Amino acid sequence: MKKLFVVISVLVVLSMLSACAPAPTPAPAPTSAPAAKAPEPTKAPAAAPTKAPEPTKAPEPTKAPAAEPTKAPAAAAAPTATAAPRPTPPPGRTVVEFWYGLGKPLGDVLEAVVMDFNKSQDKYYVDPIYKGAYPDTMNAAIAAFRAGKAPGVVQMFEVGTATMMAAKGAIKPVYQLAKETGWTLDPNIYIPAVRGYYSEGDNMISMPLNSSTPMLYYNKDAFKKAGLDPEKPPKTWNEVRAAAKKLVDSGATKCGLTFEWPTWTQLENFSALHNVPLATKANGIQGMDAELKFNADLQVRHLQTLMDMAKEGSFKYGGRDGAATVLFPSGECGMIMASSAARARIKNESKFDWGVTFQPYYDDVAGAPLNSIIGGASLWVMNSPNRTADEYKAISEFFKYISKPEVDARWHQETGYLPITHGGYEKTKADGFYAKNPGADLPYQQLTRSKPTENSLGLRLGNMPEIRTIVYEEWEKAFQGQQTAKQAMDSAVKRGNEVLRNFEKTYK
Repeated sequence: MKKLFVVISVLVVLSMLSACAPAPTPAPAPTSAPAAKAPEPTKAPAAAPTKAPEPTKAPEPTKAPAAEPTKAPAAAAAPTATAAPRPTPPPGRTVVEFWYGLGKPLGDVLEAVVMDFNKSQDKYYVDPIYKGAYPDTMNAAIAAFRAGKAPGVVQMFEVGTATMMAAKGAIKPVYQLAKETGWTLDPNIYIPAVRGYYSEGDNMISMPLNSSTPMLYYNKDAFKKAGLDPEKPPKTWNEVRAAAKKLVDSGATKCGLTFEWPTWTQLENFSALHNVPLATKANGIQGMDAELKFNADLQVRHLQTLMDMAKEGSFKYGGRDGAATVLFPSGECGMIMASSAARARIKNESKFDWGVTFQPYYDDVAGAPLNSIIGGASLWVMNSPNRTADEYKAISEFFKYISKPEVDARWHQETGYLPITHGGYEKTKADGFYAKNPGADLPYQQLTRSKPTENSLGLRLGNMPEIRTIVYEEWEKAFQGQQTAKQAMDSAVKRGNEVLRNFEKTYK
């Protein structure tokens, strides 16, 4: 546990410097400044530190020209409001603290779901406490665990899964929670691509909550102007490139294609769709001794395609993380690969007719496309010296509640995140939501269109935020003409493997 603190402390710093996870950028509220990016999970706290090998930090990023997100108009000054008092748990209830990091308006939906759970029974009370952005929540959880006062439940972003799973003493796996509390947990009710990300074999380690996956959004009005069929969006990368070039050549848009969260959309999900490994050991799921392998011919080919498209003017690199998101609703780019949960922002900000479709693929790759993989966050049960059996029972009941089809469907419909259960999807379909919101069911279909393989189940690689930063740096050099696609991928793999080895040494 002492070693864990060192790793988590480093990860906290890295999370402040780089993308936490591919989470959607909430649409700006009508009368306020844009909501902060939906924070993703917190790290497992640790005991007092002793020196352990620290992961090799990536050099200062090489800056590439990136589009600065358009700022929303400043809201009119509003009277200073007094914060509403926090609800007081009813007497006699077993109270469990739940620390989360979703900002408004997503956080409001989450709190409403929690409060409805509290109203649904009279034994337990889950107290939802917003701890700020994920780095802030991480720091708070670390301090609380060291003091022996960790919250019952903490939210953690998906690429922090490897670190949390290594923190054996700090967390209680969901399958163990179920056994101890008499909960008959059926993993099969959860979407395989979601469940698998947070499981060891058939054993669920954390509880899925907000999950998303990349989709291709396109400007139907621009397609018409360019002479493209707005009802036949491109399916393959050859079709995407041709459409992007036509959008630009016709003057329909200044930019044909862009994408947010580059490593998530163009490397992690790209590899899953084409059934090629990101790393050995089933992308790290089978062990910490995994080695990165994303410099294979297909991944190099794809980066070269993007470089060629940038040179011909049909693709624009919009920057790291979610920086490019604004380029689509602003009308600058005719297509964007973005999170399924970016739907709300695109709907609210776009002044044109738009559509959504599946991620593109190379049709000369046998078996493609497979299922995509997720981004987002899950809920982790934390141990504490004075935690009672009743508190664990309360957490178990809460997890059972959010897994109900009607609750899952509500979460999906009100936030734009994916349903985490098959029942939530079926309930949403029966409600007529998909008929009223065309394309809203495509992320579910994309995640479930094939049985996940070792290459499309997800990934569990130590210090993944640092590895993502390394990829950003190498790709940006390639886009600037400073190195070839092969050199960029080879360098990213070499540097990334050094990060993995340091992570492995720390935990072993």
